[in-house]
Amino acid sequence: MAIILAIETSCDETAVAIVNNRNVYSNVVSSQIQTHQVFGGVVPEVASRQHLLLINACLDQALQGAGLGWPDIEAIAVTVAPGLAGALMVGVTAAKTLAMVHQKPFLGVHHLEGHIYASYLSQPELQPPFLCLLVSGGHTSLIHVKGCGDYRQLGTTRDDAAGEAFDKVARLLDLGYPGGPAIDRAAKNGDAAAFKLPEGKISLPQGGYHPYDSSFSGLKTAMLRLTQELKQSPEPFPVDDLAASFQDTVARSLTKKTIRCALDHGLTTITVGGGVAANSRLRYHLQAAAEENQLQVFFPPLKLCTDNAAMIACAAADHFHNGDRSPLTLGIQSRLAVEQVGQLYVTN
Repeated sequence: MAIILAIETSCDETAVAIVNNRNVYSNVVSSQIQTHQVFGGVVPEVASRQHLLLINACLDQALQGAGLGWPDIEAIAVTVAPGLAGALMVGVTAAKTLAMVHQKPFLGVHHLEGHIYASYLSQPELQPPFLCLLVSGGHTSLIHVKGCGDYRQLGTTRDDAAGEAFDKVARLLDLGYPGGPAIDRAAKNGDAAAFKLPEGKISLPQGGYHPYDSSFSGLKTAMLRLTQELKQSPEPFPVDDLAASFQDTVARSLTKKTIRCALDHGLTTITVGGGVAANSRLRYHLQAAAEENQLQVFFPPLKLCTDNAAMIACAAADHFHNGDRSPLTLGIQSRLAVEQVGQLYVTN
């Protein structure tokens, strides 16, 4: 048993959760979407100020929801990397203060490791090795999960992450922010075969293409030119068809790379994490392709796809059991590869 209180403030969600190993006692998420909608994206300084305003209320709500007091908490965990520097600092300062005041062990957690652990919360029997497709606003990665803290990135994106591409294309279509849910809603009324769009391939110096890396720059350019052309037409602007075609192209591209990567590395289980894991078309294509290739794929519930502290606490619980602790001198890092998770800990 390891009851962990975790804080997540890497971007625009202020989140606090209490988790006992893989059992969620409380999971509080205060989203800043409405605050940032007026800007069409996340403004780092605004996000940091919102975290300052919300963090104490989220802490109180998490403790009340779990029906626990500070004597029941065994350790304090927090996202320390990667993310927006100012936003991370709010959460880390709060976590360190709580660890010192209540004399609890402190654990700094890698945000991407948290997204990997979201699948453990919904699939308690899940065990490594497996392949994780991590798709969010800031990351598009294929990660070989070998064990707690033992990861190898097999594929990444050479330009915008999938979620970022959704946001930019949503702006082209005047669908608003955040782009992922907006495009998914519009696409339900559209024809995914209406427009043929490029999936994006990464050329290798020696010839051929990188099998697992993604690129969305060509797709975004194609969408820009297509929307400019169609807006000049006297015909009604086909927003729903454009959304459906774009979404389906992204989903098919990610599915092909993920299935090939799993088969090439002999991995029979695939998990998906990050905000784009909520996308309906990605779920459809990847589930169908996994069944066709006799693989199993797990998607976390929608509430665990976006940033939350329960996934951070779950990752911290495994590290806690392994004897890992973080020094109170540990600083935030806006960039840190998932393979470098070990840098965050010393082992008791």
